[in-house]
Amino acid sequence: MDRIDELKQYISKYNSAIIAFSGGVDSTFLAKVSAEVLGQNVLLVTATSSTYPFYELEEAKLLASELKIKHKVIVSEEIDIPGFADNPPDRCYYCKTELFKKIIFIAKELNYEVVFDGSNKDDENDFRPGKKALKELNIISPLAELNFSKEEIRKYSKLLGLKTAEKPSYACLASRFPYGEKITAEKLERVGKSELKIRNLGFNTFRVRSHGNLARLEFAEQEIEKAWTLRKNLEKICKDEGFVFVCIDTTGYRTGAMNEGLDIDTKNQWKL
Repeated sequence: MDRIDELKQYISKYNSAIIAFSGGVDSTFLAKVSAEVLGQNVLLVTATSSTYPFYELEEAKLLASELKIKHKVIVSEEIDIPGFADNPPDRCYYCKTELFKKIIFIAKELNYEVVFDGSNKDDENDFRPGKKALKELNIISPLAELNFSKEEIRKYSKLLGLKTAEKPSYACLASRFPYGEKITAEKLERVGKSELKIRNLGFNTFRVRSHGNLARLEFAEQEIEKAWTLRKNLEKICKDEGFVFVCIDTTGYRTGAMNEGLDIDTKNQWKL
């Protein structure tokens, strides 16, 4: 059986679904296939907050419109959640619990049968405290259930003509801070604006990691040379946004870089 047909068969068990929609590779692929199966009985829900840049929100709105799927934007302000702003290692658990409780409320109110999220197979062994919240709230992750890898999702997204097929992975702005450093709206805005300006220089895969007054810039291997060439521009961007010191990380871009300082027991505690 074709993998997309397998996913369609899985989705067809339900009459209607709400999808937590970020506009990223995974949730866009899931939205496209779900709409092909369930038609108008799909609703995309995107949560906006200070950890989710406005340009990502606008892209999510555009994608939903292009896919011709109903779309609802809600507010889920993480930094107002008790415990979140202190930035503990299980920060994502608080965020996902708050977000999906709101989505479940909408599902019940509008009579949607199930709530989907776009987690995939590759997320299973990573440090992802938010997965505990999904499990506790009975959120269904079809891509993970069917062992879709990120590579597969990109491949099938391309076959379906989705422009997100090669979109760089994105994580909320809270992931730019070391655990234990308090997160504020001002700090999030500083990082978000810096990243937008750097993206406007033509960079695709990078992060601005915030360590107090230091901006540590991670770039994908193929972009480090360009970053070094434009280092004065990068320094000016970050300093204009309020950073005092700026450096380019020679190790380069990697997902979950802030997890590198965690001990193994802490990481294993949150593998589900």
